[in-house]
Amino acid sequence: MIKENIERIRENIKRAAKVSGRNPDDILLLAVTKTVDIDSMTCAYNLGINEFGENRVQELTKKYDIFKDSVKWHMIGNLQTNKVKYIADKVKLIHSLDSLKLAAEIDRCAKNCGRIIDVLVEINIANEQSKHGIRQECLDEFIQKVSIYKNISIKGLMTVAPFVENSQKNRIYFDKMRNLFVDIKNKNIDNINMLYLSMGMTNDYDVAVEEGANIIRVGTGIFGKRHYN
Repeated sequence: MIKENIERIRENIKRAAKVSGRNPDDILLLAVTKTVDIDSMTCAYNLGINEFGENRVQELTKKYDIFKDSVKWHMIGNLQTNKVKYIADKVKLIHSLDSLKLAAEIDRCAKNCGRIIDVLVEINIANEQSKHGIRQECLDEFIQKVSIYKNISIKGLMTVAPFVENSQKNRIYFDKMRNLFVDIKNKNIDNINMLYLSMGMTNDYDVAVEEGANIIRVGTGIFGKRHYN
């Protein structure tokens, strides 16, 4: 099942990339492994998936102890400041920077680890009360303030779009994200490098790719329906 799912997703990526005139090889299929067992993750790894995204710090650190640096780890869920220290030396990219308090803690922990941590700013593009992320109208000021930190490097933007049955309904939000991404990129702010636009999940990743995403976060589409304890 996992093999067939990955093949289908990659074909969908190719089609969507063609629509937007891009190379599908430039789009990262990030496997979301929340609650996924080690055997399933190993299967995906053996099929060429070598970047995993976790929502919870405890789960990331537990799985890191098994896979170590053989895969690249992304923290994609809400990150509490008191948990940063546990992943600061392990993650390739934090997708969920959404406050100055969190930025200060990431910078502190990164300095203690002797590294610079790459982050994405999370945008609540649909202004949903149930979602984390900053509002789009606050982005410029937020980025200017975060840019002073020496051990953080902003590499792009992330959003979690609304859950919809019809993925086309999220096109408007993905379009807004792309415009924000391009606008910040064109401002050439010191210590800000707009490289990654992380948006699109199992239900809408094809539309996200058409609108410019170069990281899509897919869990159920790869591993099947989650089974929560």
